[in-house]
Amino acid sequence: MEQRQVTVKIGAEQRSYPAGTPLLTIAREYQAEQEADIVLAKENGKLRELFRTVCKDCELSFVTTASGEGFEAYRRSMTLLMLKAFYHEAGHENIRRVGIHFSVSSGYYCTVDGNVNPDAAFLERVSSYMREMVEQRIPIAKETIGTDEAMALFSEYGMKDKEKLFHYRRASKVNLYNLDGFEDYYYGYMVPDTSYLKYFALYPYEDGFVLQMPRRENPKEVPPFEPETKIFHVRKESLKWGEMLEIPTVGALNDYIVQHGIHDLILIQEALQEKKIAEIAEQIATNPDRKIVMIAGPSSSGKTTFSHRLSIQLSAHGLKPHPIPVDNYFVNREDTPMDEDGKPNYECLEAIDTRQFNQDMNALLAGEEILLPVFNFVSGKREYKGVPSRLGQDDILVIEGIHCLNDQLSYSLPKENKFKIYISALTQLNIDEHNRVPATDGRLLRRIVRDSRTRGTNAKATISMWPSVRRGEESYIFPYQEEADVMFNSALIYELAVLKMYAEPQLFGIGKDEPEYQEAKRLLKFLDYFVGIPSENVPMNSLLREFIGGGCFLL
Repeated sequence: MEQRQVTVKIGAEQRSYPAGTPLLTIAREYQAEQEADIVLAKENGKLRELFRTVCKDCELSFVTTASGEGFEAYRRSMTLLMLKAFYHEAGHENIRRVGIHFSVSSGYYCTVDGNVNPDAAFLERVSSYMREMVEQRIPIAKETIGTDEAMALFSEYGMKDKEKLFHYRRASKVNLYNLDGFEDYYYGYMVPDTSYLKYFALYPYEDGFVLQMPRRENPKEVPPFEPETKIFHVRKESLKWGEMLEIPTVGALNDYIVQHGIHDLILIQEALQEKKIAEIAEQIATNPDRKIVMIAGPSSSGKTTFSHRLSIQLSAHGLKPHPIPVDNYFVNREDTPMDEDGKPNYECLEAIDTRQFNQDMNALLAGEEILLPVFNFVSGKREYKGVPSRLGQDDILVIEGIHCLNDQLSYSLPKENKFKIYISALTQLNIDEHNRVPATDGRLLRRIVRDSRTRGTNAKATISMWPSVRRGEESYIFPYQEEADVMFNSALIYELAVLKMYAEPQLFGIGKDEPEYQEAKRLLKFLDYFVGIPSENVPMNSLLREFIGGGCFLL
């Protein structure tokens, strides 16, 4: 009997294949047309791993490591390869826990708890075994088992974080990945086999090591290891604080919420942030030449609320602060520059009227009285209303915006009078020991909730503009972060459990036929790991109130 054929449309081309043809077979036919490796596919817009087969007529497109989804699949798969090799070289009996933590340089900072010293010699053995597996083209197999079975399995493996995580999982099934007998759970898709994982390096660093990988813009080259020490130590401090509370993972957070409630944890976290803000204010107040505080950070870091809370602490030192959001100096929306996708680029410096900003700030420093603008995000225009401002002897400007560490924004303001602060929401939680919570996900969820509430923008529009936001951060914020005098981590260990309640209705509103659906689905799956909590116990001055509303500051 002749095998049934299916029609596959790829771009403008149509081809026939026997039903059941693996996507990997088709991808290999088109690989020569792509500079980067094809690692996933989209079948009628739905993301698929390449071990899947085509069983009906469809439209097909390919996902390479040069795209966001493909790049993350590569990094995820590389983590599995490294762990397989690490356990092989050290022996399971010598490892209690390997933790995959946060980004350093273009890799992941990792630690090991056990009878293992991750020095250069040991990491060279791990690296050699990884390269052996790359040459062997070992398949990364996927299987689905029951949630209870998965909990028992990971309990046996000593991976207690995963056991806790699955305890709160609503779904009855769990997808596991198997690399030559090494089984693990991952939040997201994988590449087909180890031959795709050629580009990596391992470096000892601090009391752990770094798995260095390519950058998305050049996915076949591993860049030099260049750690940024200031941001690293801020992240490490947050990591240690989470471990001190015994809440390093989502499962541990869920346990705490269920067993103790959330009230005390919220108060402890807020007290810690207030202590940090007070220390920064004291550092500023000790130098009377610092008349201009510049606060910068990526989107949805909580810059505005931080500037108000810092101002209160500065007031306690006898200063008279004036919070000024640089966002109020946006050019009118019709004058906003466009990005490479033809969408408004609100992140570039050219979206700010720098000439007017410098003119106004210099006027204030000179003691002149001026009327400051307020940007109306609904109408997209600057408005002038309110009471004129003037600086006195004890007054200090507290300026916040994504470009504040870049001297091109404040080109005419005296450098010796500036005190620079970098703020970002550097999530201290992991999903489990091997699945990170990217800081960008926390900030995206913050922005979805805030934009819906204050800017007349739904989740679909926020997700659509997010790639442009991220490109702006890479160009205009991250290159300047190490120039800050101090850094502040605005992430709250409990916040994703609160944001879940606000973000889920927004994300469910994105239809299956929308281009943003895949990202909405991914975020919904991510939020499903958390036990949701109400916001009543969140203090009115919390940084989280900037996003969920109900705060005491006029933002």
